[in-house]
Formats: sequence, C-alpha cells, structure tokens
Amino acid sequence: MDLRQVIRDVPDFPKPGILFKDITPVLQDPAAYQAAIDGLQGLLAGVPVDVFAAIESRGFLFAGPLGLAMDKGVALLRKQGKLPADTFSASYDLEYGQATLEVHRDAFKPGQAVMVVDDLLATGGTALASAELVRKAGGTVAGFLFLVELEFLDGRQKLATLAPVFSLVQFG
Repeated sequence: MDLRQVIRDVPDFPKPGILFKDITPVLQDPAAYQAAIDGLQGLLAGVPVDVFAAIESRGFLFAGPLGLAMDKGVALLRKQGKLPADTFSASYDLEYGQATLEVHRDAFKPGQAVMVVDDLLATGGTALASAELVRKAGGTVAGFLFLVELEFLDGRQKLATLAPVFSLVQFG
C-alpha cells in the first residue's frame, strides 16, 4: 500500500504557508494502519531494540503496536507535568517558543537499546530532546523511527550523528 496516497495534505495549517501532512486517514483505515505498522517493523529488521520510547502524542500510536508486535516494552516521553513519578526533563526550541519533554527516571535499564518513535520528522528538535532523555535515564539510543520524514527540513542530518534514522514515507 502506498501510504503517500493515504496521508492527506492540509494547506495553511497550523498557520498560513504550512502544508501539513495529516496522518489521521492512515489511522482511520485499518489496512493502512496495519501497513504502516508492518512497514515500520520491517525497517527495524536486524536492528537491536530492547524498548521503544514514544514521543507524545502521535508517537504513542506507532510505538504501542510495534512494542506488542515485537514483544518489547514502551516508555512514554511526555509533555512536562504529565508523568506521575520522578522524571528527567529536556527542553528544546520550537519555531514559536520552547517546550519540555519528560521521562520517568526508571524508564530504561542501564544500557538498554532504545528506539525513539514519533509520527513525523521535521527539524529534529523534539527527537534530539528525546535522545537526551534516553541518555539521562540510562538507555542507549539505538535509532530514531518515523512514519513520515519531511526531507527538506534536514532533521535527519541533526539526528544521524547520534544514531540511525528510519522513516517509512518521505516527502522532499
């Protein structure tokens, strides 16, 4: 299945001049959603992964099914103040300000191979902060996994110095 044909373009969202890549049609179609999960799992063939780190919130939609399919755990990387136990935090820049992600201090065992998962790779800022959290919590970043990559924003170049980058669908 060509997921590029399922992902919808929404012009001028969230602000004028942005062409938003909307993955909700993938989630609404069970065959497309399954193709996405199968495709992402296929990208990881031969890659050692102990646990998935899911970036809030759409990363949860892919890391959860992958964890089940591959018999791996899932740790949540959440917005500040959303996790109930002791956390590490990492802040990162957005085009309109700054944001902070957190992870439970006990999310990873020392040295675990952690695959960071999100729906979309743009500039890479969120994924870089996620890698910092993985390291703070004792894990090792095994890679970064995305359903969609916006290649023209060069996020891959920022991440590839840390670990392999995998994306199922690319838009140039």
